Amino acid sequence: MNFYLKKNIEICIKLLLLFVSWKGGTCPYSQFNMSKLPPLLSFRATMATAPYNYSYIFKYIIIGDMGVGKSCLLHQFTEKKFMADCPHTIGVEFGTRIIEVSGQKIKLQIWDTAGQERFRAVTRSYYRGAAGALMVYDITRRSTYNHLSSWLTDARNLTNPNTVIILIGNKADLEAQRDVTYEEAKQFAEENGLLFLEASAKTGENVEDAFLEAAKKIYQNIQDGSLDLNAAESGVQHKPSAPQGGRLTNEPQPQREGCGC
Repeated sequence: MNFYLKKNIEICIKLLLLFVSWKGGTCPYSQFNMSKLPPLLSFRATMATAPYNYSYIFKYIIIGDMGVGKSCLLHQFTEKKFMADCPHTIGVEFGTRIIEVSGQKIKLQIWDTAGQERFRAVTRSYYRGAAGALMVYDITRRSTYNHLSSWLTDARNLTNPNTVIILIGNKADLEAQRDVTYEEAKQFAEENGLLFLEASAKTGENVEDAFLEAAKKIYQNIQDGSLDLNAAESGVQHKPSAPQGGRLTNEPQPQREGCGC
């Protein structure tokens, strides 16, 4: 099967299961046969039905100009790999990963948005309900830095006031081609109340930190009460960390009648 076709099918399956689990509902088609899915998709779908092994879900968005490396950052974070020939995103891409902050397991749901102007009307709808936003520019292309004010305006207007925004200068491995200094980007971040770091999707430098620092700040906001978990636009959902017997378990769960999805 074509790689990109298979990837899109995986995303569709994942989104369907995500929607069902998010709403707390059951599958509307009781005869759905998981065994008929291709092996990789069946594995991913089965994993989605497992008991919660995390306490929170944080929604992230990744924004910035086309070609700054948003998808490469996502892939490096979720797959620990660099995509040398990463295609431009059409609409949105989606990825997840479970991390740990202050002893709490947190599932990050990450929406990678297209940077082309023609997709802005579509991708803006994904800003709503984001707990964190990674705003990316390319340190070797000043134009991508100059456009940050526009991206920041969208983020401020379309997300909630407590959304954590982190500015990321990608392609830090291309120091010889640098067109934006670290100091001026840091000043921009400080003036606008943003977290900031430079990273490299190619080498993996600071990629983990970018996602983790935003998560730490979000979790801090939960702890100090500045983030209302009951608000629909908070971008955070609290999940029971011990769904059975008050403890987490890796033991197989009894099969329920009907649909298991």
